[in-house]
This record gives sequence, structure tokens and C-alpha cells, in this order.
Amino acid sequence: MNSSSSSTTDTLHSFMEALLIDQYFLGWIFAFLFGFLLLLNFKRKREKNNSTEFGTDDSNGYYTPENIAGSTDVIIVGAGVAGSALAYTLAKDGRRVHVIERDLTEQDRIVGELLQPGGYLKLIELGLEDCVNEIDAQRVFGYALYMDGKNTRLSYPLEKFHSDVAGRSFHNGRFVQRMREKAASLPNVRMEQGTVTSLVEKKASVKGVQYKTKDGQELSAFAPLTIVCDGCFSNLRRSLCNPKVEVPSCFVGLILENIDLPHINHGHVILADPSPILFYKISSTEIRCLVDVPGQKVPSISNGELANYLKTVVAPQVPKQLYNSFIAAVDKGNIRTMPNRSMPADPHPTPGALLLGDAFNMRHPLTGGGMTVALSDIVLIRDLLRPLRDLHDSSTLCKYLESFYTLRKPVASTINTLAGALYKVFCASPDKARQEMRNACFDYLSLGGICSQGPIALLSGLNPRPISLFLHFFAVAIYGVGRLLIPFPSPKRMWLGARLILGASGIIFPIIKSEGLRQMFFPATVPAYYRAPPIH
Repeated sequence: MNSSSSSTTDTLHSFMEALLIDQYFLGWIFAFLFGFLLLLNFKRKREKNNSTEFGTDDSNGYYTPENIAGSTDVIIVGAGVAGSALAYTLAKDGRRVHVIERDLTEQDRIVGELLQPGGYLKLIELGLEDCVNEIDAQRVFGYALYMDGKNTRLSYPLEKFHSDVAGRSFHNGRFVQRMREKAASLPNVRMEQGTVTSLVEKKASVKGVQYKTKDGQELSAFAPLTIVCDGCFSNLRRSLCNPKVEVPSCFVGLILENIDLPHINHGHVILADPSPILFYKISSTEIRCLVDVPGQKVPSISNGELANYLKTVVAPQVPKQLYNSFIAAVDKGNIRTMPNRSMPADPHPTPGALLLGDAFNMRHPLTGGGMTVALSDIVLIRDLLRPLRDLHDSSTLCKYLESFYTLRKPVASTINTLAGALYKVFCASPDKARQEMRNACFDYLSLGGICSQGPIALLSGLNPRPISLFLHFFAVAIYGVGRLLIPFPSPKRMWLGARLILGASGIIFPIIKSEGLRQMFFPATVPAYYRAPPIH
């Protein structure tokens, strides 16, 4: 009995040992197979991620739509001042950026050549200040105003800033090329030459763009955010805003060679008839002259009408030190023209897309504030996007970025309003009240102290406060009225003073209205001002 029981126990024990060995053996087999499949799956995912991280070129050297999808965080349309600076800024924060620019060769423009000190401070903030080096850029410390044989000098209030802080004037093309090179030097920026033909939209959200490469291929690029900054001739802005473009005048551009300005390192503004003339250095040997011609057309270049206009109407009004060089520049014949556009920012927020630069907002270039506004906007966009890791929730992102349109208003609207108002004040007019306002403005700025420092701080972008602009503008008007009423206020002079105030109101209030009174002066009352970044 005991022997039988012991034999049964031994048999059972041997069976269990064999079963356990089989289980371990099968377990090892299953573990090996599971690990092998897991490793294979991981390898495939890694290969896929590597192939799409920044896109894979096709046989022609361009990204195919399949490869672009999912490889880009931000598409930037246009690589001018705004587009190049934005690409560098976002890429430096770790975003993968695809820039598509119509023409990557160096451009020869007659505007965008003067960067105000406020804009230079933004350039420093973005880490792009070295882009004004090695292009023969000239330092600018203020302005000289000329009118009716008188002149006055207005210096930027730079006492509180580092000695390097000043305005800069340069060839626009050289400056833009330096910015493009710096942006393209980052490994997560891809800069491509191509023409964007349309935005790719799905369910009222922008998903990317369609474009033609320089070889004529039609491709699509996709990203959770597309930022359009393709300049004043933008063909995409109608999808993203309500454009109300005005052309108050045109610039006629000349280059004077091998001569210095009467006031070194200062821009020169001549309050001429019918409208202002600008002079500023763009290299150590060249002075840019911009002659403003009111209206949308200029005299014909081909039949000599424009040259005759410049010699007979404009030349007698330029400073005598520049007269001979001005005539020589006209005779040389390299005369360029460009319409001056003005367009208030009037966006309709669209998921997946933003507008920036001259495609979004323009003002008269008289005050040289365009680049300051664009760079200020870029700093703001950078700060708004920094807390966000994921840009794919387009509707939530759109609501959050509505704050951009409000937060930018005080700075942008001040510079825009100043440009529009100054242009109208500086233009000659047969109206006696407008003449008095123009004379009062020149004399007010000539007073010195706060009367010159306040307006020049606004012009330079160093103090772009709406209330300061409003107060100084009407201080000029009241100063003009006071001159009429002292010492003896006759009824005729009192009526002229009333017309002066009405005329001043008629200049500034329509501009403020187009910019948005509430957003400009009381942005904190707009709900979008308080939008918080979405939580992921």
C-alpha cells in the first residue's frame, strides 16, 4: 500500500515537472515572439517618423504632399522682413517651419529702408540685430524738418538706451537677404522658392497651402498653422480679412550719390508743395530721395513728363546743398515709382491661419513705421505661442489667438494713426485752416523740450502710446489757435481757429475710427484681451 502510494506520488511529481518545463518553454517562445513583434513595430514607427520629421525630398528635390503632412508646425507664406523674422523666431523656439517665398533673390525696393529705433529694439529682442551688420547700414539719430526756408532738427530720445540703439537705414534687399540667411541657417527651417496660389481649407479651417515651385510643379503643404505675410500685393488676404486698401499717393524714388546730408545721421523731411520730400542715407555713398506725388498716378516716365516735373516743381524746393546732386540723379534716369498703400487691420479670425505684415496692415510710409509694427507683432505672436506644445486644435487655437488682434492695437494703431495724420498735415493745401495747422505743426516741433521730444518718441516707436499721440496732436491744433487769437482775437481769426480745430478733428478721428477706438484706447475692455492659452 505504501509502496503503491509512493509510486503514484513520484509519477505525479514527474508529470508536474514535465508540465512546468513545457510551460516555461512555451512561455519563452511566446515572450520571444511578442518581443520580436514589438521591436519590429517600433522600428517601423521610427523609420516613419524619421522620414516625415522634416519631410523627404522627391526626385526633383521638393517635398511631396505625402511627406510634408505632419512634418511641419508652421507654414509661412512670404520671406520678406516679417516672414524671415518670424521663421527665425518660431524655429528658435523649436517649431518646424516651412517658408514659401515667391522670389528668394535679392530685391531692389525703394521702401522699407528705414528702421526706427523702436523697431531696432524689437530686432534685438528677437536676436536679429546682427542682420544690420555687413550691409553698410547707416545709423539714424533723428530728423531734420525744412519748410519755407526754415529748418529744425529733432533728435530721438535715446539717452536711456545703450549706445548701439538708434535708427538704421539701408538697402532693403540687403537687409532681407541677411534675415533670410539667418533663418535658413536653423536646421528646422526649410526655405523654398515657390508661389502660393491658394489656401487649403477643410470645414472652414485652413489646413495648408497649394503652391507652384520654381520648376512649375503644383504641390500642397500642410501644417496646423499657416501665417500669411506675403506683402502689400498679397493675393491671399481676402480669405482672412476685409481689405480696404487706399492709395493716397505715390513715391518717386531716386538715389543721390557721393554727397552728405546737411544734418549728418538724420533723415530729412521737406514740407514741400504739394507734398513732402524725404532724404536719408542708405549706404555710405548713397542718399535715397523719395518724392511724394499725391494721387494714384504719376507723370509718365517714358515721355519725360516725370523728369520735367522733378526738375521744375520739386528741385527748387530741395535744400540747396542737395540741388545739384538731385538734378544729376534725375538726368541719370534711374527713376522708380511705387504706390503708397494704406489699409487698416480688419481680420476675420480663421482657424488655422493668421495674417501678418503688409498683407495684414499698412500705413503711409512717410514715418517709416512699417517694420516696427511688423517686428512688434512678431514678438507678440512668439510670446502667445510659447506656452503651446500642440497647435493641432485649430478652433481652440483660433479663439486664443484672437487676443493677438487686440493686444497689438495700442502700438500698431498709434504708429498707423501718426503716419496717416502727419501725412495729411504735412501736405500743402489751398485751405487757409489747413495751412495754419501745417505751420503750427512745424513751429510746435521747433519749440523743443516736450513739444519735440514727445512727438519724436512717438515717431521713433520708443513711446507708441495712443493717449500721447492724441494729446500732442490736439496740442498742435490748440497752439495754432492760440497764435491766431494773440494778441487781438478778431472775428475772422476766431472763425479760422474754429475751422482749424474742426479740420484737425476731421483728420484724426476717421483714422482712429478705422483703427478701432475701443481696441486702441481701451484694449482691456475687449474680452479677447484676456484669452488664456488652451490647456493640453
